[in-house]
Amino acid sequence: MLRNPIHLRLEKLESWQHVTFMACLCERLYPNYWAFCQQTEFADAQLYRRVLDLIWESLTVKDAKINFDSQLEKLEEAIPLADDFEVYGVYPAIDACVALSELVHSRLSGETLEHAITVSETSITTVAMLEMTHAGREMSDEELGALPAIEEEWDEQWEIFRLLAACEERDLELIKGLRSDLREAAISNIGIKIEQ
Repeated sequence: MLRNPIHLRLEKLESWQHVTFMACLCERLYPNYWAFCQQTEFADAQLYRRVLDLIWESLTVKDAKINFDSQLEKLEEAIPLADDFEVYGVYPAIDACVALSELVHSRLSGETLEHAITVSETSITTVAMLEMTHAGREMSDEELGALPAIEEEWDEQWEIFRLLAACEERDLELIKGLRSDLREAAISNIGIKIEQ
């Protein structure tokens, strides 16, 4: 699936930067899960929101005590099965859950780089799958790479990466700023907007 130089560059970042990068991408995936829950009444999207908020808390509150094992259990129960639904929205919703569970796994294992790459790939895959569904056919990486929606997703990821890479040390203001900007925008990587 679509590779990008960002995956090599992520190696240069510290663990907290990887976690912030993943949290930002999950923030952009959340509206996909929210919309699916609204459409199908499958689960309460607030569960996803709470787990993601705890991740942000772990980044900004010194010595925050969070039981990530229990959060992972709750999240796993809230992942839809593709075969149970007729709507396309189940796929972006599953991707959102996969990304968030990768992020929680990174908090449990302390290994962040591989998880950050997986979350990045998951987010771009959501966009690519939608594009191929619209086109009604498989596309090569070259074809996908030329699409505006794919370019836009990489641009978003690079923007987050650049802001993080510019930090010498953990910058709480930057972390909080990224979080509030993405939450206020409330637009997913495939253009779904949360309507309040």
